[in-house]
Amino acid sequence: AKKELLPLNEKTFPDCYLARSHPSDVARVEHLTFICTSNKDDAGPNNNWMAPDEAHQKMDSLFKGCMKGRTLYVVPYCMGPIDSPYSRCGVEITDSAYVVLNMAIMTRSGRAALERIAAEGGKFVKGLHSIGELDPNRRFIMHFPEELSIQSYGSGYGGNALLGKKCHALRIASYQARTEGWLAEHMLIVGLTNPQGETHYIAAAFPSACGKTNLAMLIPPGSMPGWKVTTVGDDICWMHPGPDGRLWAINPESGYFGVAPGTSPKTNKNAFETIRKDTLFTNVALTKDNEPWWEGMGSGEPVIDWQGRPYDPANGPAAHPNSRFTVSARHNPAYDKEADSPKGVPISAILFGGRRRDVAPLIYQARNWRHGVLVGAGVASETTAAATGAVGVVRRDSMAMKPFCGYNFGDYFQHWLNIGSKLTNPPAIFHVNWFRQGADGKFLWPGFGDNLRPIAWALERVAGRAEAQETAIGYLPRPSDINTQGLDIAPGALEELLSVKADAWKKEVADIRNYLGEFGARTPKALLDELDEVEKR
Repeated sequence: AKKELLPLNEKTFPDCYLARSHPSDVARVEHLTFICTSNKDDAGPNNNWMAPDEAHQKMDSLFKGCMKGRTLYVVPYCMGPIDSPYSRCGVEITDSAYVVLNMAIMTRSGRAALERIAAEGGKFVKGLHSIGELDPNRRFIMHFPEELSIQSYGSGYGGNALLGKKCHALRIASYQARTEGWLAEHMLIVGLTNPQGETHYIAAAFPSACGKTNLAMLIPPGSMPGWKVTTVGDDICWMHPGPDGRLWAINPESGYFGVAPGTSPKTNKNAFETIRKDTLFTNVALTKDNEPWWEGMGSGEPVIDWQGRPYDPANGPAAHPNSRFTVSARHNPAYDKEADSPKGVPISAILFGGRRRDVAPLIYQARNWRHGVLVGAGVASETTAAATGAVGVVRRDSMAMKPFCGYNFGDYFQHWLNIGSKLTNPPAIFHVNWFRQGADGKFLWPGFGDNLRPIAWALERVAGRAEAQETAIGYLPRPSDINTQGLDIAPGALEELLSVKADAWKKEVADIRNYLGEFGARTPKALLDELDEVEKR
C-alpha cells in the first residue's frame, strides 16, 4: 500500500498520508448505481433498476480475469459496535489496498468481525469490488437486496468502493431494516447536554451542503455557557425500537469520511483538530512543507495540486472539490462516551433540514409521528448553481435518502409509519432551515454554533417545558422562546425567520402532493391524508 500513498509532514501531520485517485474517478456515480430486485416496482422510481440476471451477467463478464497479477484482499467487517445486537456484518473482497486501509478506519474489521460472522451462522452482506481499468465506460455499482450482496467495478473512489459505507450501511441496510423492523438512515447522531446536566441525543438528516458535518461537531457559542455537544456519528444512523418504547441508535461506522474543502478552525474546529494525525487524505493539494492543503482552510499556500502537478490556478482548484479525509472517530475531541455502547443511545428528537430561501421557518415541530413522516418526506433543497441559471430549483430529497434508499420510496414512507406505530415514546420530529434569506438576499440567521439556539428550544419542547405557537404547518417557537443572549442578528430578523407565509405554503403543499404522486399506489394513504389536513389548516 505504501506505493499508493505519500507520507505527509511527520512533525505537523504525524502518521498522515495522501492518496490520489484517477482524475475520472472522484465522486459517487449515481447514474451507474443500480438496485437489482426481481420486481422493478420494488426498486421504485427513486432508483435505477436492472433485472438481477442481467446485472449478474454484466458484472460476471467485467470481473472475469480482472484481478490477474493483483493482490486480492478479503476484509471481514462489522457495521456498528462488535458486541451490539443492532450491528450487522459483511465481507468485502477487493484488489485495492486503498480500500482496505479505509475500511480498517471506517469499520470494525478483522478477526473480531470474522468471529461474529461465524457465531451468527455465516450470515453477512457479500461485497465484491475491483478497480478494474478505472474506465468510466466500464463502471457499475450493483446492489442485490434480495441476495444481501453488492458488486462494484471500475472505481476506487470512496462511496463506490468502500462497500461498507453507502452501499451496505444505507442501500442494503435500508432493505434489511424494512425486513427486520428498524431504520437505516442518512443521519448524524449528536449528544446535547444542557447547563443543568440533562443529556438528550438527536438524529438529524440533511441533504448535501446543508451543514450536516458542522452540526455533528457543533461547538456551542461563548454566550451559551454550560452547554456541551458530543458526537456519536456524522453520517449514518441505525435506529431500533427498544424495549422501553423509544428508538435506540448506533452509528454503524467507526470513522469519518469527510469533505476536506471548507474545513477550517473557524468552520469546524473539532473536525480540523481530528485530522491532524493518523489521517488518510485523498485528492487534496500540498504546501511547500509537504502539508495537506485545500480551499477554505484559512492558511497556507498550495504548491502541488490534487493531481500531483505544480499548482496553477488556470488548472482549477488546488484540491479537488470532493477531496476527502478518512480518520478514526475516536480522534474527535468531542467523541461521545456512549458512541461504542452496544445498546446504542436513546433518541429524543429527529431533525430534518433543507436549504430554503423563504418557505421553511428557522424551526418547527411536527404535530405527531405521522405528520413528522410527511415533513421528512417533503424535505427539499434549492439549487445554488448560478452558472446554469438554475438558481432556486427545488429538489426533493426525502429524509435525505434519495440516493441511498435501497427500495421504493412509497414503501419506505410506509415503513416509517409502521415503526412509529411500534413506539410508545417516539422521538419528537422537527424541521430546521438555517438558510432563509431576507429581501436583500443575505442570510437572516448566522448559523454554525448559533444553530444550538433553536435546537435548545426543541429539547425544551421534548422535556415539556417550552411554549409554542400552533400554526398550519406545526408548532413554532415565538421569538421570545429562542435564547438570543449574545446573538448578532438584525432587528426583526427573528420574526421573519419564524413567519409562515400562507401563499408560499399552499404552493409547497401542491408541490409535495405532485412529488408523492410519483410513487403511485405505493404512496401510503395515511401520508396523503396528513397532507390534506395541512392543506385544510
